[in-house]
Amino acid sequence: MSRLLITTIAAAIIALAAGIYMMTTGRSGGDFAECRSTAVAGGGDIGGDFTLIDETGKTVTSADVLDEPALIYFGYTFCPDVCPLDVARNAEAVSILEERGVMVKPVFISIDPTRDTPEVVADYTDAMHPRMLGLTGSPEQVREASQAYRTYYKAQEAAPGEEDYYLVDHSTFTYFTMPGHGFVEFFRRDVTGEQMADQVQCFLNAD
Repeated sequence: MSRLLITTIAAAIIALAAGIYMMTTGRSGGDFAECRSTAVAGGGDIGGDFTLIDETGKTVTSADVLDEPALIYFGYTFCPDVCPLDVARNAEAVSILEERGVMVKPVFISIDPTRDTPEVVADYTDAMHPRMLGLTGSPEQVREASQAYRTYYKAQEAAPGEEDYYLVDHSTFTYFTMPGHGFVEFFRRDVTGEQMADQVQCFLNAD
């Protein structure tokens, strides 16, 4: 076996081991290891600064918004099925935690700034939870916030004559952040409100 081949195989083994380590450290080690149910490669790169517009039309930063533990969801108010279920689940988790004396801020960030004005977002979030904060912004601001959390969205092409009724494909994770820690966990759609509340409380108790 040539020295070059041996070197190539060794490099591949090291790369594989590093990848496995990156995917498992979020679950088996580090801060809050006992609370984690997911593993994200490079999870420390998720989250970051953003500037958006709140429901009153005021410009706010991530520092203004994430001043307490928060559950963040990227969606849009015209979403016909996925978003209402996910956002209602998040609101349920927040209400369960509130009953336990634990305050977590529910945050909804629109990825459809063309239709989701501050007024539209306010009506939507008010119907979901009295403390839910709705955010929108310019297309550039929304894109920067989405990129910070590694979310995906893309507007579909509308049918002729129905330009105002387009759908938007988007990722459906909910992100949990904590002051002093930033992003610490994400939740998939199959997690119930009670399961989310239990896990969030685990993080807060371990802090």
